[in-house]
Amino acid sequence: MFPQRLDAPQAFDIAQAMLDGFNRHYQLFRSESARAKQRFEAADWHGQQRAQRERIEFYDLRVKECVRRLEQDFGAGALPMAVWQQAKLHYIGLLVNHFQPELAETFFNSVTTQILHRTHFQNDFIFVRPAVSTEYIENEAPSARPTYRAYYPQRSEAPRPLLATLQRIIADLELQRDFEDLPRDLAAVEQAIARQEMLGRLRANFQIQVLSSLFYRNKGAYLVAKLINGYAEMPLVLPLLHGPRGALVIDAVLFGEEDLQALFSFARAYFMVDMEIPSAYVHFLRSMLPRKPRAEIYTALGLAKQGKTLFYRDFLHHLRYSSDQLRIAPGIKGMVMLVFDLPSFPYVFKLIRDHFPPQKDTTRAQVKAKYQLVKHHDRVGRMADTLEYRLVAFPRERFEDALIDEIQQFAPSQLEISDRDGDGRIEVIIRHLYIERRMIPLNLYLQEALEAGPGDANAQAQLARCVVEYGNAIKDLVAANIFPGDMLWKNFGVTRNGRVVFYDYDEIEYLTDCNFREVPKPRNEEDEMSGEVWWAVGPRDVFPQSFAPFLLGHPAVREVFMQHHADLLEPAFWQSHQERIRAGHVHDVFPYERERRFAWNLADDPLAR
Repeated sequence: MFPQRLDAPQAFDIAQAMLDGFNRHYQLFRSESARAKQRFEAADWHGQQRAQRERIEFYDLRVKECVRRLEQDFGAGALPMAVWQQAKLHYIGLLVNHFQPELAETFFNSVTTQILHRTHFQNDFIFVRPAVSTEYIENEAPSARPTYRAYYPQRSEAPRPLLATLQRIIADLELQRDFEDLPRDLAAVEQAIARQEMLGRLRANFQIQVLSSLFYRNKGAYLVAKLINGYAEMPLVLPLLHGPRGALVIDAVLFGEEDLQALFSFARAYFMVDMEIPSAYVHFLRSMLPRKPRAEIYTALGLAKQGKTLFYRDFLHHLRYSSDQLRIAPGIKGMVMLVFDLPSFPYVFKLIRDHFPPQKDTTRAQVKAKYQLVKHHDRVGRMADTLEYRLVAFPRERFEDALIDEIQQFAPSQLEISDRDGDGRIEVIIRHLYIERRMIPLNLYLQEALEAGPGDANAQAQLARCVVEYGNAIKDLVAANIFPGDMLWKNFGVTRNGRVVFYDYDEIEYLTDCNFREVPKPRNEEDEMSGEVWWAVGPRDVFPQSFAPFLLGHPAVREVFMQHHADLLEPAFWQSHQERIRAGHVHDVFPYERERRFAWNLADDPLAR
């Protein structure tokens, strides 16, 4: 129960100290995000990558700083619970006119759970549910930049009002680098917009709403907007790149929810966006991505802790309104991870086994380091993002007995079954857990096509599509300096849009750390007939020619693979990419198909996908 009076003298100071800690965090986060504009204008790609990696660490550093301050100034760990209850109420009061109240509440949770050593969200001392609304937050200062700007082409007196409006939109971005041929690019955008069916008849409210900040990632900047005409709305995105002659180009024009889903995919790196009011950006994006959880949108914007908070709230809500049980996930069991899922919930839960078979020469710490590597690396749309949790509590009755037996057998150190909260309900507590979007395992997807047989045209198209996508996924990872390690089909998944994504990280390495070699020629007949490796193999040696027996056992699979990706079986392919990366080249990543690019950009980069 909350106290009737706020009479603890240090409670307000504790609340203010925590808010000071959050404000410092968000100021640094926002400043780093804002500097992405200068790095883009200067084509500082290595600086952009470094900033994206370093920004991920900002939150935990600021939480640790705040914990230290509260311990030093207030002896926080020894304070009675009544003080923390009052500190929370003061904190709520301080957030009434704050521009990032939802992020500040999550920061409060992070700090207090470290100090109080609380294990679950279900307690009175943190924000289990949001206490301060994020609706209609506005900065009323005359100098404040709005979340978005609305442009009305029909109000223009220019001969081509839509073109004139597009020129004004680009000018308002205030980019400090010239375009290669802006009239050419805008004319192409104008034509593409004019062809949209929703604009067949222009209504009185026809407008283009444009988010004020560009979205920066890798070597691109993305203008995110939506077209509104009558009752119809449509997402509109303009990717901006550096052309081959050093000036800026508009690379393509993207429309609709499907294109936006690909842009904000869970398998891509986080954006850098300068947002004073992040909830307003999320609200704008959610209007165009109604099927995408708010948790994933916050995460895509670099606000991963807020994404975790919202994900867990969504999960608790789903548990309340569902009745199915957590089970061992379908598919081939891994040697490093135990995987389980809830059939009605589109995610999988992964925990590290306590012991690994001899062929897996690794440790728990090394596996966690691999997952951390992926978190910090450019995922190029081919590696699933993971949410990492500790001490997660589930109701015991929601577990199948077979799953409990599996965890007790292979990961007992990660399992506790108890009533730790003392509320009379037995819970299953997992000490360390990764959570990922659920996908169809590629081996199952491929097997489904193979079982349908050569007479089924749809199955043959599915087979060809997934084999080609599999090779494309590996090549995208290679371009990003990632060697998957274990390339078996079971370690890849198929998204709902048919994209192949890698999700088993315990053997990944940087491409530049590997030694790609030719398989030596047999020295004699005994070598040739040997079923064992007779040559010396170093710890980082990789023999691409040896991939085929493990991957291409079925003739139909082999035919498609050799037609599109035979180069993956040659050391020269891998070595050439190593040389390019070591020379400092930063690859291009396009979250849209090559065919969507304007012809003049495509001509300059004929090999880009």
